[in-house]
Amino acid sequence: MKLHFYKYQGAGNDFILVDNRNSDINHNDPALISSLCDRRFGIGGDGMMFLQKKEGFDFEMIYYNSDGQPSSMCGNGGRCIVAFAHDLGVIEKNTNFLAVDGPHYATISAEENWVSLQMIDVEEIKMDGEASVLNTGSPHYVLPAANLKEKDVFEEGRAIRYNDTYKKQGININFVEDLGDHYFVRTYERGVEDETFACGTGVTAVALAMAKRKNQTGSLSTPIKVLGGDLNIRFDHDGNHFSNIFLEGPAKFVFEGDIEI
Repeated sequence: MKLHFYKYQGAGNDFILVDNRNSDINHNDPALISSLCDRRFGIGGDGMMFLQKKEGFDFEMIYYNSDGQPSSMCGNGGRCIVAFAHDLGVIEKNTNFLAVDGPHYATISAEENWVSLQMIDVEEIKMDGEASVLNTGSPHYVLPAANLKEKDVFEEGRAIRYNDTYKKQGININFVEDLGDHYFVRTYERGVEDETFACGTGVTAVALAMAKRKNQTGSLSTPIKVLGGDLNIRFDHDGNHFSNIFLEGPAKFVFEGDIEI
């Protein structure tokens, strides 16, 4: 059969999207998902998403990593599927949808290809040596670094992801360099098992972890640069609890097509 698909990207984090509101596609097929995400033999993508109907919500987001396995929340994927829902006519300027970590609210400025996605609240940040460990919908390890442009993120990130502490459940590894007016972040993502151009839940984790380190409270806005472009995180921090967290950035349609599966 032919599968009609769409390709979107958010700050270089790219995804295959499928309109599955009629439930025509049985996506419980890791080998198929993995082959479609393959950059040499398939469409290519950091992950694959299915937009489905869900009672009480505008839609449901079903997300798989490029290894074909179901994943925890993907922030840039969430922003891209909001843009996709807008382009399909499912939503207009705002939405409430369901993802694996619960309900999400988002707004979209289609003229600017800009999506603001509300993330889950965060209360707990643990320390592992110099690194902060927290869950922003996916588990993240945040480690300050110098000369980040020169760092071997693949090798160093992989070594942490597969150490004795994290290899069973997996964790995403974020290296962050404080450049004064913004943070520069590079991320090794589990499931993709490589460095990606951006990670939405990762930059969210970085913004919160660095605010905690610096004892910053109040309503904060944190600009972050990644390999794929610019993102921003807005949130409230009372010293213990992070709330009203929004991941903001571009979400753009790339192309659509058909592939035989």
